[in-house]
Amino acid sequence: MTNNQLVPIDVKEKEFKKIMNIYEMAMVQVKKDLEDVKVGLRDYYDYDVINNINCRIKTPESIINKMTKKNYNLNYKNLIENINDIAGIRVVCPFKNDIPKVIEIIEENPNLEIIEKKDYLNSPKKSGYSGYHIIAKTFVNVGDKDTYAGVKTEIQIRTMAMDFWSSAEHKIKYKAKNNLSKVDSNKMVRYAKLINKIDNRIMYLHDKYKDNI
Repeated sequence: MTNNQLVPIDVKEKEFKKIMNIYEMAMVQVKKDLEDVKVGLRDYYDYDVINNINCRIKTPESIINKMTKKNYNLNYKNLIENINDIAGIRVVCPFKNDIPKVIEIIEENPNLEIIEKKDYLNSPKKSGYSGYHIIAKTFVNVGDKDTYAGVKTEIQIRTMAMDFWSSAEHKIKYKAKNNLSKVDSNKMVRYAKLINKIDNRIMYLHDKYKDNI
């Protein structure tokens, strides 16, 4: 996306802002596709398979911190090649078995090139986090009408229960300056497992009565 990929990153420079604008265009483009998916799934299943869709661009501070933590040299080449979640979209579903329906349509979308998939539904993170992540590349016009760049976007798919836990955990870690005690970290893992059990039971009830809806 830039001809000066080895140039050191300066978040105040025009080059950085230009690249962030390209990520934002990609994010908006993918979000629009997902909004269409939301409508299509609602018409087919007669309920909101996707409850809501949120998106964000990673802050300059978060980008630099992540690159530093992973020991990447702070240049544009490493930013573009190695930081996959600059543009992030969160898809929130009511029930756990809605998630595969969304994944299938995303994988079949001709506008997206799937780069990577991470299944935290069947293999939750040590923190207790559960969800499904897709890194997908979409192609954005970055100059004249014939100039396109493949831009990565991270799509996170969760249930409403998973989203509640993840949002709460993020806020708690922020307040604790990312330094939760071992006791409190273990509590959060237990709560995540409890929420997962509740998710499964609610899914069972939904399946039991779905034909009566």
